[in-house]
This record gives sequence, structure tokens and C-alpha cells, in this order.
Amino acid sequence: MQPTPSAPAPPDWFVKALDESAELGATVVDGVSISHRAWGQAGAPGVVLVHGGLAHARWWDHVAPMLTGSGRRRVLALDLSGHGESGRRERYGMETWAREVAEVAVRGGFPEPPVVVGHSMGGLVALHAAVAYGGLVGGTVAIDSRVFELSATEVAENEVRARTPPRVYPTRRAAVARFRPVPAQHALPYVRTHVAETSVRASAEGWTWKFDPRIFGGQEFDNRVFAKVDGRVLVLRAEHGISPAGVEELVRLAGGVPCVEIPAAGHHVMLDQPLALVAALRTVLADWQPVG
Repeated sequence: MQPTPSAPAPPDWFVKALDESAELGATVVDGVSISHRAWGQAGAPGVVLVHGGLAHARWWDHVAPMLTGSGRRRVLALDLSGHGESGRRERYGMETWAREVAEVAVRGGFPEPPVVVGHSMGGLVALHAAVAYGGLVGGTVAIDSRVFELSATEVAENEVRARTPPRVYPTRRAAVARFRPVPAQHALPYVRTHVAETSVRASAEGWTWKFDPRIFGGQEFDNRVFAKVDGRVLVLRAEHGISPAGVEELVRLAGGVPCVEIPAAGHHVMLDQPLALVAALRTVLADWQPVG
């Protein structure tokens, strides 16, 4: 990524992270190809990173290489179905996405169950995987994930959004310029540029986003499932995140699991406080999954 004349050059840590080549692969789950990117040696203790809703694996590009422990840990970031480079389905849901995470955990080249780290919706997917496939998950970290209940009106609105084609832009540059995190927040400019540039794809009509609008449908679920979470669980809360009360309710439902705040962070922690996020994840991995 080349800096523009009006933007400062990215710091060395960021450049070095992006210079780390990712191994590309895919796992077929229920007939759909689930794309992933991996860093570190196959056969090393593993971490699976799960992005949030509307996002994709490349939101982790500047974070994942710094979790490998100089290659002694294998870190894999997947695109859930309907996102990024993965295939599309007629219908989506937490159970399906959790199964995708579990299949990747099995086939990811790990010697033991990996730690699964999920952001926002991805944290809920990770927790669902821990409940349904506990023996395949070596620990779960949910980053600014919250419980919520959709009203009948919200379910109906999501069904309409699921049937609405994504906006198409005439050029790649125009699409990248329209990138906005939801909810809106500050982002380090070089991180924002990288994520924006990897969030668009060419279509027959122009340039559009790398997600299937149908992901908005069928996302309702029973929050009581979190009471069944077992094993090692950590919740990371962004100080300026989407819903502190929702995060606290998740912690309560999960039996009072540990919750650590990332100071000065917005909901999308990897966009504005990536080094603080890396430090928190390195700390828990050193405890749960020490490497030589």
C-alpha cells in the first residue's frame, strides 16, 4: 500500500505485518467453499479468527501475523459464508456459521483444538461453536460482542435488506471512498485504507461490496444458548463500543466469564486500537496456549 501525499506513511509494525505472506486455502462445508488465510507453520498450536457481520478475513491482515509468536503458532482467518471470498448460501444463520468455524478448526492443520477469536457478530458465532462443538474449540474470545433480541419489526426490516441488492459504484476508487465502518468510528488512516481496498469486488455492473445481502435474513437466535458455554472464555469490551449493557448481559448469561476492557477503543477495535488488541490477545494466548 502506497501512502498518498496527504497521508503519513504507515508505521513499520503495520508494513511488516502486511508483508507477511498469507497461505490461502478453502474448506467445503455443506457444499459451500469457505475461504481462509493462514500464517505460521502447519502443525503448530492454532488460533481461528472470525470477522464481524458484513466484514471479511482481511480485517485481520495487520493483526494475525503478530499473533503467530514468530511462526510458533498457526493463525487462520476465515471468511464466513456470504462474506469475502467464501461461497454464498440461500439462507444463513448462527448455527451454519458455527459449523463452518468448527470444520475449519478440524481441518486447519492444528495439533489440538484452536483458540477461536471472534469480533462482534463473529464473537457470537465463536460462542455458538463453543456450545455446539465444544470438543473442537480450545478456548473462546469474544471481542465487543453483545446479546440482542430482534423485534418483529426489525426482523421484517432485515428481510427487506436481505432482498435489496448492494449498491454498485462505477469505479473501484469510488467504492473504496464510500467505505464506512458500521457503527461509525475513528480508524487509523492506513488501517482504514487497507480494509477499504480489500472490501470491494468487481461485478458485471461495476464495483460493489464483498458480502451477500441475504446475510441479513435469518439471524435471530435464542440468547439463552450462551448459558451453555463451557471451557475457557474471555470477553474483550471496547471502551467506546456498540453497547456496554449488551456486553455485560453476555457476560452474565455466560456465567460471569472474565471481561477485560480495551481502553480508548471503538467497536471495531482492530481499526483504531490494533496494538492494544494484539497485546490483550497475546496475553490470553500465552496463558491458554503457551508455545516454546
